Amino acid sequence: MQSFHNAIIWLNDYLWGPPMLVLLFGTHLFLTFRTRFIQRHIFKAIKLSVTKDPTAEGDVSQFGALTTALAATIGTGNIVGVSTAIALGGPGAVLWCWLTGVFGISTKYSEALLSVKYRVKTSNGTMLGGPMYALENGLGQKWLAVLFCIFTAIAAFGIGNTVQANSISSMVNETFNIPHYITGFIMAALTGVVIIGGVKSIARVCEKLVPFMAIFYVLGCIAILVLNSSYVLPAISLIFESAFTPQAAGGGFIGASIMMAARYGIARGLFSNESGLGSAPIVAAAAQTRNPVRQALVSASGTFWDTVVVCAMTGIVVVSSILSNPAAAEGLKGAALTKMAFAQIPVVGPIVLTFGLLTFVFSTILGWSYYGERAIEYLFGKIAIIPYRVVWVLAVFFGSIMTLQLVWDMADAMNALMAIPNLISLLLLSGVIVAETRKYLWEDNLDAISTEPIPTIKK
Repeated sequence: MQSFHNAIIWLNDYLWGPPMLVLLFGTHLFLTFRTRFIQRHIFKAIKLSVTKDPTAEGDVSQFGALTTALAATIGTGNIVGVSTAIALGGPGAVLWCWLTGVFGISTKYSEALLSVKYRVKTSNGTMLGGPMYALENGLGQKWLAVLFCIFTAIAAFGIGNTVQANSISSMVNETFNIPHYITGFIMAALTGVVIIGGVKSIARVCEKLVPFMAIFYVLGCIAILVLNSSYVLPAISLIFESAFTPQAAGGGFIGASIMMAARYGIARGLFSNESGLGSAPIVAAAAQTRNPVRQALVSASGTFWDTVVVCAMTGIVVVSSILSNPAAAEGLKGAALTKMAFAQIPVVGPIVLTFGLLTFVFSTILGWSYYGERAIEYLFGKIAIIPYRVVWVLAVFFGSIMTLQLVWDMADAMNALMAIPNLISLLLLSGVIVAETRKYLWEDNLDAISTEPIPTIKK
């Protein structure tokens, strides 16, 4: 088992080395220029995200699709992931994580556009889409679509299930001394109740849960920043300096090179906002939208909220907390660093963090259950959906009681392997992305209804 784990660590080091960072960040930059800085339209995208379009074809509202995608992305990546990036890559990792989000907006926009353009519907009217359909119907590369679905199905049980369940059961145990198996049982039962109803049930829960949990967590962050007010500007300065100059060990921080800061910042940025991963466009395809560009803009706003706002706030909170009390932060990693930061809020701090992580994790498990389900359905057909849901619920329970360092490492590897076929489709179909953007956005036809028929398939 140890040799297998060592092999996964080697694979991770290889996959997340310079070639992957260049491919991922390069795609973000390339699509930013190809879409004429689509980030300029972020406020229009936010407005569209709360605009209903009930006459358009789709299974859920645009807001429902966005909140389901946000449910999957606003998870441990925002709380634990950012702290882990700081612990391993130094404070400069925060800037790389943030830049991954800013430029990743164009990638999230592009993958959602292709997902809606190449979506199909089943004989009962259910919408199916995602990179697998863009790879098959747009590029004619079904083998890449199959590979993407295999990696997605495996990654879902890591990034979207077991590691999430384990992180919350561990924190609940540390904070309230509740046994792991009790937390696991409750989480599994709640998950089963929601996912049995499919995407519409998941979207209904996420529409209510996501705005509440995000506001609750952000208020907690603001409270800490007020307490650390004299360290906020020095923290921001240190984040920028450390991103481009090697960081010496000391003051509660480890020593880190520019490459380490970039590697862990970009890797955690992808883990957090999933731009380029190919997951969020799977639910974007289910949205009621008049044309591909409208939903693409709505999806892009998810990366803004997830990384540009929530991750940035977490990063500044953690770095400012380390500066304010370096002795308390010495030797801490991951969730322990975030816990140390929130402990500054008297009495309620640990409760705010635990409740925030609990809701973030639960929503992530719901969102990723849909992604994995669509990947399994593509590979094996509708017959596999019910067995998949049963296994998913069981994995939530067992993930809560297991030691998961191997699963964390496998999740990182599967993320990279998922991203590669998706990034290939984005680069090779960038002409389609530009043509659709010109047709609906640049020529001011955003309210136009697409006349392209949605193909019906037998599944």
